[in-house]
This record gives sequence, structure tokens and C-alpha cells, in this order.
Amino acid sequence: MSHKVLIIEDEFAIREMLTFVIEQNGYKTVSVASYTEAQQHLKDEPPALILLDWMLPEMSGIQIAKKLKQSDQFKNIPIIMITARGEEDDKIQGLDVGADDYITKPFSPKELVARVKAVLRRTQPTATDDPIEIIGLRLDPASHRVTLEGSDLHLGPMEFKLLHFFMTHQERVYSRDQLLDNVWGTNTYVEDRTVDVHIRRLRKALITHDKLIQTVRGSGYRFSTRID
Repeated sequence: MSHKVLIIEDEFAIREMLTFVIEQNGYKTVSVASYTEAQQHLKDEPPALILLDWMLPEMSGIQIAKKLKQSDQFKNIPIIMITARGEEDDKIQGLDVGADDYITKPFSPKELVARVKAVLRRTQPTATDDPIEIIGLRLDPASHRVTLEGSDLHLGPMEFKLLHFFMTHQERVYSRDQLLDNVWGTNTYVEDRTVDVHIRRLRKALITHDKLIQTVRGSGYRFSTRID
């Protein structure tokens, strides 16, 4: 069964191009010009991925991404921002509100498809495995649930994969590049600053256990129950 991609882009020519490229590569699409139009499609059949333009007339892409990621119903749908903004601060802003990736105009069809495939691949549920529990923090790959002292924690798909990797690779320091290779996968269009954004989100979600993920200055990150 093919994945459905929801395209939210107000410029007709770009929307048509995106639809053509995505469908040529085996995906189903629904394309709309605004968040108002997108809402009914989201409720009827949530997509596997959203391609979201930064500059939209009613509500900006940043506002839409933030709204979706705050929704229990839609927060796990990965989002790729489409933007003409190439500055690093703008890209980080997009990631901070919950976007999983971004693509800067102008871009080639090949790059677009590579990003879509990479995001879908890395946001798929982690393979079934035995539950892992560390000082009250429990991760169950089979049910895709994380609990802390019995209470559910709500993690995005990448935060879940990152925590799973850390909990199964304790005490060793991993650089950003190593985390990208092991968690995001090789040959993906992701910058190393993306790791920092997801680490920050994961620490916030872990509440009292945030210190389990330690920054090792100049080297990377380590998951450890030993607090120096």
C-alpha cells in the first residue's frame, strides 16, 4: 500500500510540480492551498507525511507545524518544510516547532524524493524487540510506548528512536555524525544541528530523567545513569 503525502502549498505551479514528482515515485497525494482546506483531509485520512510551505496566506507554515505537533491526533505525522529561507536560524526555527526536515527552494525533483523517502524511512516504528527499563524509565518497542514511573511519556517518532538507541547503547559517547548514521540512517539529507534539536526535545520530554542524556563537551552525547 502506497503512502499518502499531503501537500500544503498556495502557489498553483509549485503545487502541481510537487504532486507530479511525488506521484511519479509511487506515492498518493492530496494537494491543497491552505490549512483550512487541509483540515478535512487530515481528519478523513491522516497522511503518512506532510509537505508544508513556509509562506502561506492564512496561517504560516511555522504556525501550522506548531499547531499539528501540539495535537495528540496529528503530532506523529512527519513534516517537511518547503522554504525559500536558507539561513540557518530559519531552518532551526522550523525544526524547533516540530518539522522533521526542510528543503530550500530551488530544489531538484531528485532531492525532493530523497528527502521524502529518508523522512518516511526514519520515522517508521522501531522494529519489535524486548522492553528496556532503566531506573523507572521503560521503553517498549513492540507497543511503541515509553513510561516514566508508570506514567506515559509522549515522544515524537525521532525522539523515540533516539531514546531507544541511547538505552541500548549506554555509557558510550556518540558524536553527532555517529548519531545521524545510527538513528537517522546513512545517505540522508540531514545536518548535524538536527541532532541538537531532537536531543533538546527528548530531554524536555524525560522531565526528571533529563540528566540521563549527557553532553560531553567537544565529543557528543552519552546516555548514562552515573551523574558526575
